[in-house]
Amino acid sequence: MPFHRSSIGVEEEREVLDTLRSGWLTTGPKTKRFEQAFAEYVGAKHAVALNSCTAALHLSLLAHGVGPGDEVVTSPITFAATVNVIEHCGARPVFVDVLPDTLNMAPERLDSAITAKTRAIVAVHFAGHPCDLEAIQLIASRYGIPVVEDAAHAVGAQYRGRKIGASSRAAAFSFYATKNMTTGEGGMLTTDDDELAKRARILSLHGISADAWKRYSAEGYRHWDIIEPGFKYNMSDLQAAIGLHQLAKLDRSIALRRRWTQRYDQAFADIPQIAPLRRSKDVQSAYHLYVARFALESLTVSRDRLMEMFQQRGIGIGVHFRPVHLHPYYRTKYKFAPGMLPVAEQAGERVISLPLYPTMTEEDVDHVIREVQTVLRASRR
Repeated sequence: MPFHRSSIGVEEEREVLDTLRSGWLTTGPKTKRFEQAFAEYVGAKHAVALNSCTAALHLSLLAHGVGPGDEVVTSPITFAATVNVIEHCGARPVFVDVLPDTLNMAPERLDSAITAKTRAIVAVHFAGHPCDLEAIQLIASRYGIPVVEDAAHAVGAQYRGRKIGASSRAAAFSFYATKNMTTGEGGMLTTDDDELAKRARILSLHGISADAWKRYSAEGYRHWDIIEPGFKYNMSDLQAAIGLHQLAKLDRSIALRRRWTQRYDQAFADIPQIAPLRRSKDVQSAYHLYVARFALESLTVSRDRLMEMFQQRGIGIGVHFRPVHLHPYYRTKYKFAPGMLPVAEQAGERVISLPLYPTMTEEDVDHVIREVQTVLRASRR
């Protein structure tokens, strides 16, 4: 059982072939169609298609004026890109510990992390489960600080009846190969702010003036200007061709992920050595990852040994995530040390992610369950 398997069908194949035959491979009409469809899906005014969620996060911070000497508050339980883009802006990352049951940012700890240098809060929706946006936004509004949502895991998720991507100044989505919907590589930035969307578009394509992608269109060549030094962050029509049909399948994909998650939950409910993450009643998770914490004090082996045992039995696994502040670069530069974020650090030593994707069958899920149960029985104290 691999940890992940992408679900690509004949619809995506036909759309890619049509793109190849069209003669327009880079950013063009299909990218615009994809942007419009995605904006409509999440309920946002603007969607800017990019080559990664990392690009969307980076541009969101730059568009909010984050720069050298500033601070950006975020969660330590996230992929490194969330924090790397803060570094790319020249700012300093400030971490807030997480809740033990969802591993999302603990809002009650946010106030103490905000200083006069804080310019943004990056709220991470871990494993597809939305964080407590209302509580985070309430605190941010008191200080006049924008909230950027890291929705890399959360495409299709909802918070209190609204799709993720429709509630903050900016939200960044990932379409990486392992995500709920994919374009191979790719991402999207959503916002209701006209100026933010305009600046993100300009920065995403070298800082060239608006609608630069049309400069070779049938309307004739257009001269362009460099408004500011930008980046090569644009999405191609080849990627968008896949995304158009992945988006159309997204809700069905999430429904299957929910079904397999519930099957895991039921099977593990009476096993004290394994504790899945909690899902709140006021959100609808995207069910991107099935992350479980293992009670090492009740086991005779380490987390890493458990991982080896699962892999030896043919079960693909992942670790989401070791806390970012303890990685060598951040420990060395900022003198971060073990003990500063105890909830995140304990989780980082205990979490293992099990296979979860829509092309799994009941037999696949039951196979994973049996192997996990077998390993835990053999490892109990």
